Amino acid sequence: MNYTPENITSLEPDEIFVFGSNLAGIHAGGAARVALERFGAIMGQGVGIQGQSYAIPTMQGGVETIKPYVDEFIELASEWDQTTFYVTRIGCGIAGFTDEEIAPLFAEALNLYNVRLPKSFVDILTRESGEKNMQKE
Repeated sequence: MNYTPENITSLEPDEIFVFGSNLAGIHAGGAARVALERFGAIMGQGVGIQGQSYAIPTMQGGVETIKPYVDEFIELASEWDQTTFYVTRIGCGIAGFTDEEIAPLFAEALNLYNVRLPKSFVDILTRESGEKNMQKE
């Protein structure tokens, strides 16, 4: 399995950098700043595709408020199957969530060959999947 690299500094034309944002689109720190400086994120746009980046808001409340935006992203990624999406550890920096809180939101993305997740997310998702399979037996 391929994972999102720890430090992305460049992208191919058919690749997208997926980062955590705030609804106001103030891309001042963390991966949002990288998206702004390197991958075409637009100051003032807090959601969706912009340049070679995709913003998922993570600063507006709890995990339940992030889920609809992740679902929207997964739907787009499944339609844009010729594009590779590199999901950063959204919500796990400035927003203050843990990998264990955010990773389950991306469970459906594990089935998409064009979405790369952080290794920490994949480890959590595959561990949870294994635990569910053991409970069924």
